[in-house]
Amino acid sequence: MTGRSPGQAFDEALLLIGRLNYTWTNTESLLVHLIAGLARTDKDTAVILFLTLNTMRARVDVVERLAKLDRVAAPDRARILAATRQLVQIAATRNRYNHSIYAFDPESGNVRTILMRIADKKDAIKMGQSTALDAGAMAEIDTAIQDLGGLNREIWAIIRDLGYPQ
Repeated sequence: MTGRSPGQAFDEALLLIGRLNYTWTNTESLLVHLIAGLARTDKDTAVILFLTLNTMRARVDVVERLAKLDRVAAPDRARILAATRQLVQIAATRNRYNHSIYAFDPESGNVRTILMRIADKKDAIKMGQSTALDAGAMAEIDTAIQDLGGLNREIWAIIRDLGYPQ
C-alpha cells in the first residue's frame, strides 16, 4: 500500500472490508429462503427461525440438517450442502476481518489488523494477533467478495430451481 497519501490506504482498506461485510450479509440472508423451502414453511416463519439462531454456524447447521432429510432429493441435497460448505469456508476470511480492530500508521500509511480473539494453547493464551493489511490481504478480501458473489448467484439458482419461497 505504498505510493498513497497517509490515510488513503486506510480508507481503501475500510471500503473493501465494508464491501466484504455487505456481500456477506446479503449472501447469508439467503439462508432464510433455504430454511423456508426445506422446512416447508413460509418466508416469515423462516425469518423468525433465522433471526432466533444468532450465529452463522447455527443457521448453516439448520439448513444442512434439513437438507439431509430423506425427503430431499440427493442432487438437491448435494447442491445445498456444497453451497453451505462454501459459505463456511468463506466465513474464515470474513470473521478474521470482522473480528479485528485496525491500526493505521499516519506516517507510513501502513494498515494492520489486530484480531480481537483469544486463542487457547496447551499452556498459554495468545491475544491480539497482528497482521499487515497489505496487497496480499487486500487481494484475499477481494477474492472472498468475488466468491460470495458467485455463491449468492448459486443459492438464488437453487431457490428458483427448487421453487422455494422468495
